[in-house]
Amino acid sequence: MARHSILHTFYSSTKWRSFRHGLILERGAKCEHCGEPITRPIDIIGHHKVELTPENVHDYNISLNPAMVELICYDCHNKEHKRFGYQGSKEVYLVYGPPMSGKSTHVHQNLKRGDLVVNMDRLYQALSGLPSYDKPDSLFGNVMAVYHVLVDNIRTRLGKWGTAWVVGGYADKFKRERLAEDLGAELVYCEMSIEECMQRLEADEDRRHRQEEWRKYIEKWFETFRQ
Repeated sequence: MARHSILHTFYSSTKWRSFRHGLILERGAKCEHCGEPITRPIDIIGHHKVELTPENVHDYNISLNPAMVELICYDCHNKEHKRFGYQGSKEVYLVYGPPMSGKSTHVHQNLKRGDLVVNMDRLYQALSGLPSYDKPDSLFGNVMAVYHVLVDNIRTRLGKWGTAWVVGGYADKFKRERLAEDLGAELVYCEMSIEECMQRLEADEDRRHRQEEWRKYIEKWFETFRQ
């Protein structure tokens, strides 16, 4: 069954209709984003904070969990999904910090389905077929070529993504701020001391055979970092 059909079946079900009706009775007929009253109940959108997919639609901790559903108007729903007249409101975040500082974790916790993520570690993984922590020097040129294409897509706002996340060390203040200005990006610093990064490295099972290599990555970042 196609993705659309699976989700349509759920939204047409008695279970969802009863759940949504109960939320309206409990919360009232107004948009939980803009606060405006919604005169017709049919116009009240039950918006899932975590977008429903064929994989999670039958997980009722997501699809039928009151804490995961907001009642919003059509206009706010279009803004949330950057539809129709709202594509121009695309947001870009440049997430930077030392190795092992939790940059990828921060993005994973905040991204939404359909966001664009440009992460150097993940690009190495995609192009090499190796784990994200294993970055062959021989592929650096290829990785950078793909990186520049994706960054240019963000600069020109090419594509239907809603939010873009550019992830990397970016220890050099001048280059970091120039890139952020070029992309119209908000800087997000994952702050962590060198001691904390080293402790995380020692506890990381995936990197247990690459401790020395990653210690050098961490040390080099802190040597060149300018806030």
